[in-house]
Amino acid sequence: MTELAKTFEPGPIEARWYEHWEGQGLFRPGRPTAEPFTIVMPPPNVTGSLHIGHALDNTLQDILVRHARMQGKDSLWVVGMDHAGIATQMVVERNLDSQGLKRADMGREAFIDHVWEWKAQSGGQITRQLRRLGASCDWANERFTMDEGFTKAVIKVFVELYNRKLLYRAKRLVNWDPKFQTAISDLEVENREVQGHMWHFKYPLADGQTYTYVEKDEDGNVVLQEERDYISIATTRPETMLGDGAVAVHPGDERYRPIVGKLCEIPVGPKEHRRLIPIILDDYPDPDFGSGAVKITGAHDLNDYGVAQRNGIPMYRLMDGTAHMRSDGPSYEESSTRAVAIARGASATPEEIDALNLVPEAYRGLDRYDARKAVVADIDSEGLMIKVEDKLIMQPFGDRSGLVIEPMLTDQWYVDAETLAKPAIEAVRSGDIAVVPETWKKTWFNWLENIQPWCVSRQLWWGHRIPAWYGYDLEAFQADDGSSGLKQVGIKAFVAESEADVREHALAYVREIGLTARPGQEDATPFAENENKALELWMRGDGYPLWQDPDVLDTWFSSALWPFATLGWPEQTHDLERHFPNDVLISGFDIIFFWDARMAMQGFEFMKERPWKTLYLHGLVRDAKGQKMSKSKGNTVDPLGLIDQYGADALRFTLAAMESQGRDIKLDEKRVEGYRNFATKLWNAARFLQGNGIGASQSIAAPEASLPVNRWIIGEVVETLAKLDKAFAELRFDDMADAIYHFTWGTFCDWYVELVKGELSGATARQGEGGGDDETRAVAAWAFDQILVMLHPFMPFVTEELWHSMGERPYDLIVAKWPEPDAQVHLEAKQEIEWLIELVTAIRSGRTELNVPPGAILPLRLGGGSRGIALERVINNRSNLKRLARVEYGGFGPLEGTNDFTKAHWDELAAKYVEEVQKGSLFVSAQDFEGFIPLAGIIDLDAERGRLSKAMEAAEKDRDSLAARLNNPAFTERAKPEAVEKARADHDARAAEAERLSAALARLG
Repeated sequence: MTELAKTFEPGPIEARWYEHWEGQGLFRPGRPTAEPFTIVMPPPNVTGSLHIGHALDNTLQDILVRHARMQGKDSLWVVGMDHAGIATQMVVERNLDSQGLKRADMGREAFIDHVWEWKAQSGGQITRQLRRLGASCDWANERFTMDEGFTKAVIKVFVELYNRKLLYRAKRLVNWDPKFQTAISDLEVENREVQGHMWHFKYPLADGQTYTYVEKDEDGNVVLQEERDYISIATTRPETMLGDGAVAVHPGDERYRPIVGKLCEIPVGPKEHRRLIPIILDDYPDPDFGSGAVKITGAHDLNDYGVAQRNGIPMYRLMDGTAHMRSDGPSYEESSTRAVAIARGASATPEEIDALNLVPEAYRGLDRYDARKAVVADIDSEGLMIKVEDKLIMQPFGDRSGLVIEPMLTDQWYVDAETLAKPAIEAVRSGDIAVVPETWKKTWFNWLENIQPWCVSRQLWWGHRIPAWYGYDLEAFQADDGSSGLKQVGIKAFVAESEADVREHALAYVREIGLTARPGQEDATPFAENENKALELWMRGDGYPLWQDPDVLDTWFSSALWPFATLGWPEQTHDLERHFPNDVLISGFDIIFFWDARMAMQGFEFMKERPWKTLYLHGLVRDAKGQKMSKSKGNTVDPLGLIDQYGADALRFTLAAMESQGRDIKLDEKRVEGYRNFATKLWNAARFLQGNGIGASQSIAAPEASLPVNRWIIGEVVETLAKLDKAFAELRFDDMADAIYHFTWGTFCDWYVELVKGELSGATARQGEGGGDDETRAVAAWAFDQILVMLHPFMPFVTEELWHSMGERPYDLIVAKWPEPDAQVHLEAKQEIEWLIELVTAIRSGRTELNVPPGAILPLRLGGGSRGIALERVINNRSNLKRLARVEYGGFGPLEGTNDFTKAHWDELAAKYVEEVQKGSLFVSAQDFEGFIPLAGIIDLDAERGRLSKAMEAAEKDRDSLAARLNNPAFTERAKPEAVEKARADHDARAAEAERLSAALARLG
């Protein structure tokens, strides 16, 4: 036994034990034949640091893994990091900027080498921080989404999807970040409400046509009728008018029925070359919003893109990758002339439409906001601006760049998510994948049943480079000498896992075409750095040149393979065979689309089964007021700071205790402080046991016990374990924490320790309380060991420290066996001890409420409602009642020294003494016991009644005032939610206070 320090200090304990566990390989003990249990950690970004969401997510996972490990399972918690394409590139570029270096100047290979150097030196700090949290991962097999094995898996999946016709290249609208010049996912977009403007413009009808514009009220009465030669359009982005392909109105909007199908003029650009666009019908416009007519700019607006697709409207791209107006391509005159012909019915390929530049020369090269000012000024100068309104608008911002995202029509690689989603939908519907809580099933179905193609390409350098190479489409190439027409005939893609395979495919293609115009062309397929270099090789006649796609894959594409690629796939490894599918995935609900669903899709596609048996979705961690945490609000919480102040165990237990299915967590630092006190309580209980010669238990099974208090605590252990096992089975983390907390603090520390102090001090001479110190020491040691085992998954550090401090152990607690006590709950002992606790609690509460002097030992008399067994219990627990409640048995004097508890004798005595019950006593009851404690001469009864009455009246007044406030809709509907919530809490508190004081008055009689 190692004597514990007086004060519990978590810091040194945590550092020492984590190093020990990891150094001894205890996170993955060798259990090759045991039942497997597997969790994969959502891979944190290599650039990341531990935030409170990570702390919650990984605490929940660690609780499950430690529990399974103690159950004897082959527990594997897969750990690793995500290469975080855009985030890492941003960090490294910023690092280069500080050294006066630019990525573009370095070149791709040198830049990637620099990123790897950065990762080795600075990346991955979060893995060190996870260790501080106590995460018991399989660090020996840590993975990285760009390690050699994982990269092999990623490339294979891309090629297989392409070969299965489930992955393709297409031009579609994406979220474009002008700073990083790449497409980004919806998850990387923050929508913010900002102050903006709504401009209203006239689009003149073609050829001077007019129509009668009529507005009516709800009753059909005409409120406005006038002749118009224009249609009114409202927009928050005037610069995009240059790319309009149509104006849409609702089919039910009678105002515009006369001009549907006609052409109108975009009121900007050189007058002689102004474009005409058609007025079309579509369900998208809202007749009651604005003018009811909507300009359709399919290449720069998500909603417009859908309208354009449905109606075959051309989509004209206006901006380059930096969100400046295009300066490439043909002149505005040439482009506008061609666009007008298309509007009048001429056919055009998507490639031809994309090549047209409909930005007038005066605006070319301008930043989009400068172009906006110029467009507005030019339209206004012609008198075609109707009005401008100040308006709050929602704008999308890149979460890392901070710039406004530009919807952009670009060539990207897409996965056929609709096809891949089908087995994932059916798995949840059939129960093959359990979703906890089940309320998230609706979200799962809603998203997957309406899923759009998944854009998986990114215009970055850091990441898995897309395994696609391009060459010229020789089937369409008609030029005799290759000197012209190359750009117009298009390109052909070759997708393969290696350059050797690509070269083989390209040679086969050349031979199939039979092109032998140049010597060596059938045998040479040189690789070029880019398309421009390839063109030079072609022009020189150097074979059939190939160039690789410069883009990389979306980070989510690679992380979607995490459940099986981390286990060795595509190789058929031992770990893959044993640990796939995983048992459970713990995930925040906010990535259910971006990661969870995609893992399910890829799991079914490549492993032909579910990636995990259960998907558990937890909520967000908010601040104490329920507000979402953000740096701008200044309400973020640093988990490492909490660990420094209160210890990792306290933070872990807080997060587990507050994790209630389907709810967000309102994190209050006082809760963390409270659970630090819980750890201290446990520490002090261990010190008490040591001080009484109690150390490590010598028995895994419950010791034999005869004393009621010992039989009771053994039964409480059994019941607590049953509650824990049920909560683990149902993934009820709050119920788990509640069960072990109340047993440890309340049942064991507050009551069992207090009840056995008499046994341990030798005060056992009273009647009915035979000597039991050896028995009690054995039972106390065993019960405390069970606490340490059951509490370990939640508070691993302090429990491991106490486990070893209590005596010599053959093994560490982290690999101890989860309790399976075969003891029974002793009902008679349970009833007696619960009766004693209830009675002591009632007496203590009454003494406190009535200001009875703490040191006064008072007589306890039995009331007439009691029964014989109650008297027997009072007699048997006289020493505990005196020590714990400061009362002495003071009723039915003739019973002193007798054991006659027959009903007849009891009824005779009850009738004799019941009349002693009188005013001025503290009434107490517990189960079938009723008693009273005379207080005359102990307190001033009249003064106490007055004090209680006054306090009760104040509490009732506050209660009623708050109730009236809460019943007033003007308050509950208009006040801030936190104000209403506080009023409810105050009302409940004052109501409880009034009830307590009323009960205290009643006790006085």
